[in-house]
Amino acid sequence: MAVGNLIPFSFFSVSRSRHLRRSHPLQQELERLNIDNLQTWEPKRSSRVCEGAVTSVEARSEADQRRQEREKHPKHMEEATAPPADTWEQTRQKMVAVLVLTETSQLLRSMNQSPSELNRNNRSSLKKGKTIRMGQRALQRVQPSLPSRIPSLTPPSSSSPSLRCAPSSRRPLRPRPMSSHIVGYPRIGPKRELKFALESFWDGKTGAEDLQNVAADLRRSIWKHMAGVGIKYIPSNTFSYYDQMLDTTAMLGAVPSRYGWESGEVGFDVYFSMARGNDSVPAMEMTKWFDTNYHYIVPELGPSVKFSYASHKAVEEFKEAKALGIDTVPVLIGPMTYLLLSKPAKDVDKSFCLLSLIDKILPVYKEVLTDLKSAGARWIQFDEPILVMDLDTNQLQAFSDAYSHMESSLAGLNVLIATYFADVPAEAYKALTSLKCVTGFGFDLVRGLETLDLIKVDFPRGKLLFAGVVDGRNIWANDLSASLKTLQTLEDIVGKEKVVVSTSCSLLHTAVDLVNEIKLDKELKSWLAFAAQKVVEVYALARSFSGVKDEAMFASNSMRQASRRSSPRVTNATIQHNVAAVMKSDHRRSTKVSARLQAQQKKLNLPPLPTTTIGSFPQTADLRRIRKEFKARKISEIDYVQAIKVEFEKVVKLQEELGIDVLVHGEAERNDMVEFFGEQLFGFAFTSNGWVQSYGSRCVKPPIIYGDVSRPKAMTVFWSSMAQKMTKRPMKGMLTGPVTILNWSFVRNDQPRYETCFQIALAIKDEVKDLEKAGITVIQIDEAALREGLPLRRSEQELYLDWAVHAFRITNCDVRDTTQIHTHMCYSNFNDIINSIINMDADVITIENSRSDEKLLSVFHEGVKYGAGIGPGVYDIHSPRIPSAEEIAERINKMLAVLDSKVLWVNPDCGLKTRKYSEVKSALSNMVAATKLIRSQLNKS
Repeated sequence: MAVGNLIPFSFFSVSRSRHLRRSHPLQQELERLNIDNLQTWEPKRSSRVCEGAVTSVEARSEADQRRQEREKHPKHMEEATAPPADTWEQTRQKMVAVLVLTETSQLLRSMNQSPSELNRNNRSSLKKGKTIRMGQRALQRVQPSLPSRIPSLTPPSSSSPSLRCAPSSRRPLRPRPMSSHIVGYPRIGPKRELKFALESFWDGKTGAEDLQNVAADLRRSIWKHMAGVGIKYIPSNTFSYYDQMLDTTAMLGAVPSRYGWESGEVGFDVYFSMARGNDSVPAMEMTKWFDTNYHYIVPELGPSVKFSYASHKAVEEFKEAKALGIDTVPVLIGPMTYLLLSKPAKDVDKSFCLLSLIDKILPVYKEVLTDLKSAGARWIQFDEPILVMDLDTNQLQAFSDAYSHMESSLAGLNVLIATYFADVPAEAYKALTSLKCVTGFGFDLVRGLETLDLIKVDFPRGKLLFAGVVDGRNIWANDLSASLKTLQTLEDIVGKEKVVVSTSCSLLHTAVDLVNEIKLDKELKSWLAFAAQKVVEVYALARSFSGVKDEAMFASNSMRQASRRSSPRVTNATIQHNVAAVMKSDHRRSTKVSARLQAQQKKLNLPPLPTTTIGSFPQTADLRRIRKEFKARKISEIDYVQAIKVEFEKVVKLQEELGIDVLVHGEAERNDMVEFFGEQLFGFAFTSNGWVQSYGSRCVKPPIIYGDVSRPKAMTVFWSSMAQKMTKRPMKGMLTGPVTILNWSFVRNDQPRYETCFQIALAIKDEVKDLEKAGITVIQIDEAALREGLPLRRSEQELYLDWAVHAFRITNCDVRDTTQIHTHMCYSNFNDIINSIINMDADVITIENSRSDEKLLSVFHEGVKYGAGIGPGVYDIHSPRIPSAEEIAERINKMLAVLDSKVLWVNPDCGLKTRKYSEVKSALSNMVAATKLIRSQLNKS
């Protein structure tokens, strides 16, 4: 038994001992656990010791009580309280834990003593080296089979070929599970193990078994972490090789016919073809998951789809956890969320009612439930985040009918329906809480505070309330005292025994483990909590709510909250004043877009249907190595600049040879379109391993906006000027817009988001001015995430769009008419915000179109007039498939049916960063060839 198995991970910064060498196993363990107050780390009074490790006095007290009860009612106690066969072994292990923890805590206290105290109190032990061996002797004396040193709990490393834990014949002690729950957990791994395993598999370097082994090791690590902390309701089936919606499509056998699947279990070939496409067919559409930066694969459904039970993943993962001794709650995307996030297949009328398929998919759900019950499942969690949307009466009735229809299959299971990301509207709340077959209801009480009012008015008696008080979408440490007050409010309404402490949503949307951040400064790190630490926060709140409050932990948390509020690095009076001033104007350019386009054409002299790309070119291994070496100061700045210059020249030459009209420099100097700018702005901080899954193997490392934002100096002018000198053609200056920087960051939660956004907008405005002064005539300000931040409720959307569009206009309101401002948007449904896009007043917008089956074009069919330049994407860059020139030409002709050739641009859907050069050359060559073909047709007509 290791001490590490007895203590939940602490998320506090540490004051480590100077008297124990950093290389010693105990010191490594301390660093892993971040133990900062060793005086409180004692078995009798510290909540960091698991509840299973009771003191010997407590153990004797419990034993005496049982003995007295047996003497009073011998037969009754023999039948009712006879322990399972392993209870006495567990009791012995508890006694071992007490001894280990008592002796080791003496050691830990000694490490915090001054040298004089050490010499005075422990001189002989120190001389003989006995202090280091105290815990080891305790282990060996009571249980010789245990290891002779305390093992490290370092998380799996991507450099290790295997993440498997060593097998053990003994089940480690765990804290007694409290009434705590985690909605879901990141699946990518603490150091992106899944990403590298996926890409190695896709490249043919490893096989399916290798990928499955890495996945199994990650799942095991996740489950053991939650069980080790003491979480009661641990989720399973939240792991995915690509996307949970795609997993559900596989489970239902809803595979589009073009992938050639007919029956049987959906395997990797079909699964990844749906996600990524293959040489012969394109991928399925991908779009944003509600208002997050996570993308899901959109199901394609119609009346002819034959649903069948085609993936047993949910049952297999439940059994996998059970074999580890961990009882989990299998999680399924609920039938309503699945259908309402789907779309009619390409050959199906767009007016097709997706909910008409509810009776066809429920039999498959029933089969899954039957299998789970047979495997021993006691709980099932249905994720129904669609309930936070504005659903109509018919949709809510379909929801109620669906779960009523499954009632017989749900018999014998405890059912949890989880909602998240926003308030649940009153009508949906009523429909949800009226369900008879449901045991508990999960609510987001971070972004859904108004739901509290509904709970106060009416919550069904006897049901469990899963209270999402720990933020699953940000990285700030929870204010434990504030969350505890919320829980106490709920206690007054539903009763203490009916409240389960939970996360607001899946932790998929936050980084994995703060332990891996060794470069963050101590103060900032103390303000943060990643997924692993949020699990601990949930347990700490559950314990405290149950009456066992860790006073030291709560006091330390309060100090850190106060530190953040009062830190001088957070606020800047000048920046606050500048933001207040910008709200007095709408920052529109003085000239209409039609007049600007004429002035720009005279200067740029572009052909009809001008071609361009979105910004980035392939990020090769050599390029990433060069940036890494420069950051590590292994190469000089001169060598670094020269290497980037060579890459620029290659990209410029390729575009000129292909015949691209408006060029980009390829962004070789940039690691990420947000991180690159954040690293050069005040108010931002960056992690080393704070990766978050965006889709599939694609991970992003969001910056942390902790304070007021400003630009100390120019960020891109040097590189853009260098690239422009390499060609006579227009070279875009490439910037990321303020709304996208905001939405793709972990944003401070101590002021309104629009204030932070306006601060970023002012910084980008300064950069635009400097680019224009440097002679850059085309400047692209990407707002890829504008739609992503749109609130889920219609009543809140207008306010967001007003300040988001305003922030974009701030960035370019002062440029000359001859300077052409582009923007770019991708992978969202833009049809419902097209008027706001027009209101941005950009000269040209490039926008994703091809992967969504040209959904964007439908708004122009409906009569929307767009007078600025527009470039709907002509091919999907997230698939390795290379479209033919004929296919691209057909897409251009579809665009010309609704758009004037004078405003139409030709471009890919998005940047080319994730593609290989061989794919880029072929695809762009076909794109240019298709454009020339259409130009010749236009000239003839």
